[in-house]
Amino acid sequence: MPLVIALLGIVALLLLIIFLRLNAFIAFVIVSLLVGLFQGMPLDEVASSIQNGIGGTLGFLIIILGFGAMLGKLVADSGAAQRITSSLVSFFGTKNIQWAVVLTGFIVGIPMFYSVGFVILVPLVFAVAHTTKLPLLYVGLPMLASLSVTHGYLPPHPAPSAIAVMFEADLGLTLLYGIVAAIPAIILAGPLFSRTLKHINPKPPKDLFNTEVIPEEKLPSLFVSITTALFPLILIGSSAIIQIVATPDSWIYIWSGYWGNPLLAMLLSVLVAIYTLGIQRGKDMTQVMDSLVQAVSGITMILLIIGGAGALKQVLTDSGVSDYIGGLLKESTLSPLLLAWCIAAAIRVCVGSATVAGLTTAGILLPVLSQSGVSGELMVLAIGSGSLMFSHVNDSGFWMFKEYFNLTIKETLSTWTVMETIVSVTGLVSVLILQNLI
Repeated sequence: MPLVIALLGIVALLLLIIFLRLNAFIAFVIVSLLVGLFQGMPLDEVASSIQNGIGGTLGFLIIILGFGAMLGKLVADSGAAQRITSSLVSFFGTKNIQWAVVLTGFIVGIPMFYSVGFVILVPLVFAVAHTTKLPLLYVGLPMLASLSVTHGYLPPHPAPSAIAVMFEADLGLTLLYGIVAAIPAIILAGPLFSRTLKHINPKPPKDLFNTEVIPEEKLPSLFVSITTALFPLILIGSSAIIQIVATPDSWIYIWSGYWGNPLLAMLLSVLVAIYTLGIQRGKDMTQVMDSLVQAVSGITMILLIIGGAGALKQVLTDSGVSDYIGGLLKESTLSPLLLAWCIAAAIRVCVGSATVAGLTTAGILLPVLSQSGVSGELMVLAIGSGSLMFSHVNDSGFWMFKEYFNLTIKETLSTWTVMETIVSVTGLVSVLILQNLI
């Protein structure tokens, strides 16, 4: 019976979001209430469980995601993203233009939310394609593959960060493993796949192509732009490496634990960006702070959805559903990593949201982790890659790509949808290989 209740809860969640078009946060709270009540929990206990789930999930994440939004806003408004793009294109040249945009998307995609990175970088893709006379998708798809992979695989993006917290995975190791898995996924779904699409050469909408750019002389330097955008990666990544190679009683091991703490790393990164991309660029503190307020207001609904997923996870745990499912799955011969990918992929196809798919899967499979002995970091990546599977008409990213690149639905399915599927499947293969290497 607990399994039936859990499945009906997931079906109800999908129906509320897809057919009634109910806000995902409201849908999560309603389903959490129903699952708890049908499991025999008293109403006050269900309410308490929902509160604990939301609070426990957001307690740490709200800091990480808030600082991440601030950093992304500063990178965009200052022109740092534009500087990175133009410099890499100039360095690589027309012949290697795809690798330039891949690297640009990856660098900008780490600190910036997908939708923000998309809107900022797509006009630059239009300009590059126009200047080089290359097909638009040949230039644009590699960059979007990078943005998509960083969104699904890597902290400090919402779903990977939230799932890492749920599974008590090390964010530094998750980031390192994620980068390793990201490289083949980006190469296959970006430069290689886009070379088969030269027959599809849409023209960008005129009103988007003429997007105003910041004058060259007003842009920050390339060194400042890249260093500031990647500062969280530098701090967290270096700490993770040092923690592996250094002895526990050495001073560098101890200090790296401080600067590699995600909270401190993100705080330091924002403080550095406030100076290098704000004050140093001639803005006063009031202007910079107003920009940060706008950044945080833009992620409010994302935070609520994450909190709602945490509520469902907590109700599944407190009502005993998770333990029951975990007991059943313990007897399964299917790899927990493959199982995680399959569930996330199924929810993604039904719901459309990678974040909802990832967080819902994490709540369902939380008890499996302790019983299976599988690395929490690899579970984050398995779920993350599954959550990107087969984006189609119920995904906002699908429509953004279609409209910005001026494609038909059929063309979008044969380009964007296939690209996302390649990213997802390649991610799974990489995770399974990593499992045998670490």
